[in-house]
Amino acid sequence: MSDTIDPARDERRSDRGFFGQPFALANLFGVEMWERFSFYGMQGILIYYLYYSASEGGLGIAESSATSIVGAYGGTVYLSTILGAWIADRLLGSERTLFYSAILVMLGHIALAVFPGLWGVGIGLVCVAFGSGGLKANATSLVGDLYDEHDERRDAGFSIFYMGINIGALVGPLLTGWAQDAIGFHAGFALAAIGMALGLIQYTLGRKRLRGIGAEPPNPLPRAQRPKWIAIGAAAIVVIAALSLTGVITAANMSDIVVGLTIVAAIGYFAIMLSSRRITAVERSRVYAFIPMFIASAVFWSLFQQQFTTVAVYSDKRLDRNLFGWDFPPSWVQSINPVFIIIFAGVFAAAWTKLGPRQPSSPIKFAAGTIIMGLAFLAFIPMSGGGANSAPLLGLAGILLLFTFAELLLSPVGLSLSTKLAPEAFHTQMVALFFLSVALGTAMAGTLAKYYDENNEVPYFTAVGLGSIAVGVLLAIGAPWIKRLMKGVH
Repeated sequence: MSDTIDPARDERRSDRGFFGQPFALANLFGVEMWERFSFYGMQGILIYYLYYSASEGGLGIAESSATSIVGAYGGTVYLSTILGAWIADRLLGSERTLFYSAILVMLGHIALAVFPGLWGVGIGLVCVAFGSGGLKANATSLVGDLYDEHDERRDAGFSIFYMGINIGALVGPLLTGWAQDAIGFHAGFALAAIGMALGLIQYTLGRKRLRGIGAEPPNPLPRAQRPKWIAIGAAAIVVIAALSLTGVITAANMSDIVVGLTIVAAIGYFAIMLSSRRITAVERSRVYAFIPMFIASAVFWSLFQQQFTTVAVYSDKRLDRNLFGWDFPPSWVQSINPVFIIIFAGVFAAAWTKLGPRQPSSPIKFAAGTIIMGLAFLAFIPMSGGGANSAPLLGLAGILLLFTFAELLLSPVGLSLSTKLAPEAFHTQMVALFFLSVALGTAMAGTLAKYYDENNEVPYFTAVGLGSIAVGVLLAIGAPWIKRLMKGVH
């Protein structure tokens, strides 16, 4: 079809109202920025709310249970991206799924701000987890749909969009941490709710600028099948509620359960793809190549996501937070990584562009990211044994810089690799598998953190650091074999 007879595409190409991009990008930029503001703002103070004593405004639960809850919550966010994608593809379309997900996120933060005790935590975290998963899955999809495949503005548009993510991640913990420190935890949660409300208002006002993009599900679920899926969803809710009320699911084992469910789901996904008659021999080889990458990704995220478990506890109890005579809130540490990402993301992108075909292969990038994460945990050891609030801020900032380098080596590459290795018949499922590795690692971050003891840190940092390095070294050794299985994909 000629380019001249597609009015909708021509209109999108001529729309340059937002830094040379379609003006609808401003709307998606805004809702994602405010969602990340609320998400990281809430997560920055969540663990302290759980284990601080009642006299400090917290719930006073055991530290190990608190890290388990945070890990399970984080894992559920990434698990629910799969559900959000399914709802968009089969029921509502990406645009409406994003809109309703944003409402759910806002309601979750309101629940945390208003309802006291663990009931408020339960209701709030469930709403935020499923809402964030649905929004995360569909915002990126809608950004891609703003451009046709030949529009040279696509990469720049995504760069602007991801800048919104990092602005929200930077500012959120700073403001909610200040509100929690000055007023109380519920004020911090309320600020997260206000941020999501602002994002929702601006998105609602600008929805028409999407001009029907993502309005319809691409693979609608037949009406006759809808009652079956409604029944399955209702049954799942009843089972989870019953297991919680009978004490099978507890705060202490929550992250372990999410780890188990994610492993089962991942094995199921791999088994379905590898046994399918709809994939070719070349595609099957590429799926096999993704298995060691999946494992390395899960290991990487199990360390990286400890920013919200072990590192959060460390920032509270071991870090010297005195800044010119004032102790800043421990949640402010969560803003260090976004600053480094904003500074170095462009540097890494420029380096890969300059190196071109000479850049390291994807398995080597994965191996390097996993090894650097292990080194970051070993870097805690020289600061160990100094007692409460003795670790220097510059030391932790240096460790988080290593976190950033590892993230930039693995995270952007992983999502791209999952699309390149995906069989044609399972394109979306392969992307879902990458998110399952993130879900598994995030839940593991809660499980591992239960073994951290601020009074005896060296064994923990040694075991976790060396374990990650070992996985990275094995991946590097196996890189030539993996590259052969990738059948031409770099």
